[in-house]
Amino acid sequence: MSTLSYALTDSTTMLRRNLRHALRYPGMTISVIGGPVIMLLLFNYVFGGVIGHGMAVGAGTAPHHGSYLNYLVPGILLMTIASGSMPVAVAVCTDMREGIVARFRTMPISRASVLTGHVVGNVLVTMASAVLVVGVALALGFRSGASLLEWVAAFGLTALVTLAVTWLGVGLGLASPTPEGASNAVLPISLLLPFLSSAFVPINSLPTGLAQFAEYQPFTAFIETMRGLLLGSPIGHNGILAVAWAVVIGFGGYAWSKKLFHRDPVAR
Repeated sequence: MSTLSYALTDSTTMLRRNLRHALRYPGMTISVIGGPVIMLLLFNYVFGGVIGHGMAVGAGTAPHHGSYLNYLVPGILLMTIASGSMPVAVAVCTDMREGIVARFRTMPISRASVLTGHVVGNVLVTMASAVLVVGVALALGFRSGASLLEWVAAFGLTALVTLAVTWLGVGLGLASPTPEGASNAVLPISLLLPFLSSAFVPINSLPTGLAQFAEYQPFTAFIETMRGLLLGSPIGHNGILAVAWAVVIGFGGYAWSKKLFHRDPVAR
């Protein structure tokens, strides 16, 4: 077998290990999957009437049932992706703290497979969560006029951003001294940035300084591109920005994770 074949085989083994952990200890997986669904229900039924009415009045149009739900779904999808950074950060940090990685280092396996297994497993779980959110949204009345090609593009953007955020989560997990610290380190990604974006309200409704921050941070570009693909709103420069941000975050997270993982374990 070639070196690549060995690496793929080892990565598949690590993937199975991580998926079994997710099934055996489902608490965090369920919370990560259920959290965005709860947010969808909460904002749609508790705040949707008031926010949707305000958005319609501000735009000079009459509010109609389901209009805010359609606006909300792309933001919740990106929040689902952002939430996926937490379990991978905690899992990687736990492996490093419990010493299993030190044992893997002594075994004749591809060292890259340890992180690859975490990344692929987390991407699969997060993508499944996103599909669940879309299913719940459709049941609530979400309707998209997107063509098949636009749905494929939306799926591709979701996968790309998920991969990028996952690698960043891996880096944060490797840099954190404890699993608790890892869960706190990802909060700006999983909670703060999605709220300080166009996920729940239009940017022009925010205070000036906050609006400027929201306009230029990556999650707004992701959300507006997704909104354009699913709902037909103008995408403009957000499509290029979304891909560029995803590539930068992904490669940056990968390089950072690789550097942290291959540094002297004694230094930890």
